[in-house]
Amino acid sequence: MFTFAAAFSPGTLSVTAEKEKSDLPDFEQSMRDLEALVEKLEKGDLPLEEALRQFERGVALTRACQSALKAAEQKVEILLRNGGSGAGPETEDFDPEA
Repeated sequence: MFTFAAAFSPGTLSVTAEKEKSDLPDFEQSMRDLEALVEKLEKGDLPLEEALRQFERGVALTRACQSALKAAEQKVEILLRNGGSGAGPETEDFDPEA
């Protein structure tokens, strides 16, 4: 989730969004953490309160992974839509006199 500054000024949103993004663990780390958490829970030797805390953390990790996958899917769709013809990026000649 992103937190937004109370008063909007140019650049505030992107700076805040970038900070929040950098605070999130990456997809691979979240998956490793989730796998380790599932192993702990499957052993069944955690006290109830700790098991509930770990389960809540697992739900949060699952949501983070789903969001990361959704974002990646959207990026791929955009790339395919914009460059689906197989052509490279559009270029134009540089005119130093302009």
